[in-house]
Amino acid sequence: MHVLLVHPEIAPNTGAIVRLCANTGARLHLVEPLGFSLDDRMMRRGGLDYHEAASMTVHGSLTEARAVLPGRWFGFSARSMTSYVDIEFDDDDVLVFGAERAGLTDEAKSAILAERMLTIPMRPGNRSINLANAVSIVVYEAWRQRGFAGAGPNDDGLTSETLLTGDFDS
Repeated sequence: MHVLLVHPEIAPNTGAIVRLCANTGARLHLVEPLGFSLDDRMMRRGGLDYHEAASMTVHGSLTEARAVLPGRWFGFSARSMTSYVDIEFDDDDVLVFGAERAGLTDEAKSAILAERMLTIPMRPGNRSINLANAVSIVVYEAWRQRGFAGAGPNDDGLTSETLLTGDFDS
């Protein structure tokens, strides 16, 4: 699973997504320009000490990212009609999210088939969901669909089987 952030603007959001990717095995891709430096204190703080555990690649352009990410691209927008829960995700899928204030660029939208523009349902009258939260929602659903592949015991001894079955007492 790949997470592609197109021109992210807010360092703590990207830091939180770094941590998410380290915890789920998703590979993070950032498309420049970024609204912050990768050395930004707030980004490092948001990702805590997970930066070394995460797979992160920075691309100079969307075209460059497209060349190395040949899987199915899914874009996310509050104005799309198809819910992310209606999709069966694959390991090579690319989840494409736009900048916090502007959303997906026209260039990014044109790189994604119309039927692959998805939304995260929310109550009417709301504009959007925080970028880090939106990425988390979709990544965990995609990972759940793949049986939490790669999950292992954490400090509490939980395994992927425990997570799938909800049997926390055994």
